Amino acid sequence: MISRQWRGLAKLDRSEDYIDHLHKDTLPKLQLLAGFVDASILQRRLADGVEFIVVTRWQSLAAIEAFAGGNLDMAVVPDNVREMMIECDSSVRHYTIVQ
Repeated sequence: MISRQWRGLAKLDRSEDYIDHLHKDTLPKLQLLAGFVDASILQRRLADGVEFIVVTRWQSLAAIEAFAGGNLDMAVVPDNVREMMIECDSSVRHYTIVQ
């Protein structure tokens, strides 16, 4: 199993919009993909915004490719989400889940 991790720092006044986007757009689409297992949304408030780490679990890299395309390390961040962010990762990290 593979863990895919991405980080973004949302504007204070847009953090709820980002959570709403995840629940109404991103997660329903991911749940339709073969090989998607689940997702966790982590957040913490910082002085200048709300930091999010989105952790998704997948059965394989091939399953991730169906979502992300040929460049598995490139983050999939829609333009409307970029507008909510102060900064965000342009690449993701993949980890093999040992246990």
